[in-house]
Amino acid sequence: MSVFEPGVFAPAPGRGSLGRMLRTHARVEVSLTLRHGEQVLLTLLIPLALLIGLSLLDILPAASLGPVPRVDWITPRILALAVMSSAFTGQAIALGFDRRYGVLKRLSATALPRWLLVAGRLAAALVVVVLQSVIIGVVAAFLGWSPSVAGLFSAVLLLVFGTLAFGALGVLLGGALRAEAVLALANIVWFVLLLAGGILLAPSSLPSGMARVVELLPSGALAEGMRAALVDGSFAPGPLAVLAIWAVVAGAVATRTTKLT
Repeated sequence: MSVFEPGVFAPAPGRGSLGRMLRTHARVEVSLTLRHGEQVLLTLLIPLALLIGLSLLDILPAASLGPVPRVDWITPRILALAVMSSAFTGQAIALGFDRRYGVLKRLSATALPRWLLVAGRLAAALVVVVLQSVIIGVVAAFLGWSPSVAGLFSAVLLLVFGTLAFGALGVLLGGALRAEAVLALANIVWFVLLLAGGILLAPSSLPSGMARVVELLPSGALAEGMRAALVDGSFAPGPLAVLAIWAVVAGAVATRTTKLT
């Protein structure tokens, strides 16, 4: 029996490289997210509306702002909200309905391993967060935002780790429950974390026991870390460590519990 040299026949079927599969999967997820009107509303328009409204209107108590200009105080928290909206709520809902309509079942017939399905969605979430951050930053600049240049690198690190943490939690939720349950629970969690998770209300304005719990939540850690970076210009290792722990634990659990149907 003759043996042919590699490359004699084209095309040569076979599994692609992991890097190529990751890029392709992430690109498809990004395009689907940006084409989805409800996703765009959740991930961009709502944070922008809150940014403009809370910066221009006297809604938040002055005591919580301190000497910081209103737009400087609210912008880091809106960036944290945008990360939570796209990486957690958006990813959870999209994954839940992908399972319902058999998308994951079909993807499982390809060479994509389960961990790469999770990694592809997290990579797509990072791309969406970058786009969100640029748009929110430009709008905030027109409103008079002047972030601390010394904390920009820390803010980028926090955004990356925050996206990984919330994205892993979104995959964990969307990969384990039915689509209808995911839709309801993801929006409830989003609303609760917005009001009581350290985003609109700083932990310092809460009772001491509750403040400690909020600081250990990914929402509170990200919001406080972004405030420290962009307002004070300081690096906060505590919030970064909290986000890293959430990302590792939730990602590990999600790769084991994500269902295909």
